[in-house]
Amino acid sequence: MSVLDAFDCSEHVAVVTGASRGIGRAIALALADAGADVVPAARSEDALETVVGEIESRGGDSLLQPTDVTEENEVRELFERVDEEMGSPDVLVNNAGINPEDALGTPEAVAMEGYDRTLDVNLRGAFLCAKVAGEESVRSVVNVASVGGLVGLPRQHPYVASKHGLVGLSKSMALDWAPDVRVNAVAPGYVATELTREAMENEGLKESLLSRTPLERFAEPEEIAAPVVFLASDAASYVTGACLGVDGGWTAR
Repeated sequence: MSVLDAFDCSEHVAVVTGASRGIGRAIALALADAGADVVPAARSEDALETVVGEIESRGGDSLLQPTDVTEENEVRELFERVDEEMGSPDVLVNNAGINPEDALGTPEAVAMEGYDRTLDVNLRGAFLCAKVAGEESVRSVVNVASVGGLVGLPRQHPYVASKHGLVGLSKSMALDWAPDVRVNAVAPGYVATELTREAMENEGLKESLLSRTPLERFAEPEEIAAPVVFLASDAASYVTGACLGVDGGWTAR
């Protein structure tokens, strides 16, 4: 197999959560460009319909199945439908994540509702999707963590806790599922999406974030998607239990 052939995902069926926009959408489209059949999962049916159309326009098969990753019955329905209509899913990308306003602030200011909801989506949801995928034929799981899964971030305590947990979960699942299933994580830095729009529009905050980033810019979603395709593909056939920083050098300091 040549190096370029190793990146070919044309034999894969992939499920990507949180795929209605931003990083998740970019990952879904990148996997489709690499030849995979891709099912985007998110709660918004309207947004998913657009992404499904974009995947199919690239020549891949897809289907529309709105899914809340915190609801076990919905997650099981998603994987059962994929299996019935597209074949056994062998790639899972856990990208669904939130960082709600009521979970931000100093510890005493964080609302427990926001704390619980953040961990429910970011950590429990990823575990639930991996658990159900593991009952099927999954062969590669990629969890989208964050630099907040490797270092502390002020005023983002639930988010940081959930992402540290996701990195640890990736390592422990990699041990239990080896050698049949590879489990890895990526840890993006700040990415130019709707979720970071406020930071990009706040000149003081933007300047502070860029001063911590050696590459001196925010990433584009496609720059996170490419490493995910690598980890999902046979090009990473000897990689498991790893967390790949895609952060412009943030964690190198």
